[in-house]
Amino acid sequence: MAEASLTVSSKNYSSWSLRGFLLCRMAGLAFDERVAPIDDPATRAELLLLSPSFLVPCLEHGPVKVWDTLAIAEYLNEIKPEAHLLPADPAARAHCRAVCGEMHSGFANLRSALPMNLKAHHPGFKVWAGAQADIDRVTAIWQDCLRRYGGPYLFGKTATMADAMYAPVCSRFATYDVKLEPACAAYRDLMLKFPPMLEWTVAARNEPEEVEELDVEF
Repeated sequence: MAEASLTVSSKNYSSWSLRGFLLCRMAGLAFDERVAPIDDPATRAELLLLSPSFLVPCLEHGPVKVWDTLAIAEYLNEIKPEAHLLPADPAARAHCRAVCGEMHSGFANLRSALPMNLKAHHPGFKVWAGAQADIDRVTAIWQDCLRRYGGPYLFGKTATMADAMYAPVCSRFATYDVKLEPACAAYRDLMLKFPPMLEWTVAARNEPEEVEELDVEF
């Protein structure tokens, strides 16, 4: 029996569930996966961005229950320090927390205009100005981190919680054919080939359920 369980919602549409899954895999935590039914009102509210507070992903580890993605990341960093989900250097650690917090609380235009859909591909997708500003900020973060810490991940040679937080954006950029300069494109491709990301993507493409409001033709 696994030491923990992680409740997720749709693998095709839920960026927050993906982040929780990646964090658990990166930490080396043994966990069972539970899937919240897609017809559950709370699940649909999360997928459609209709609720300010989501209860998935939810990590249960013994008596501990954690349902916020950043809280899951911090908890995993405490119980699995050998995974180095945060950088060792204090300044880099603060920077990592800052860019994770920015993703956690920001980029609303990007989320609504480019919803996660791992089964879809929209070549030549036209990005409206509000979402473009979010894209520009994301790529500025990537460029700064890659230049400052040397890559190939945002904070150096080891994937951290920042990479888990920005991995769904990599999938969005691929789905909606967002043009990127070479360093950012290389980082996007690296994350799309990240083994836990590939594991999730394969499962997402085999997922039968669809959320009609998100599975639309652009």
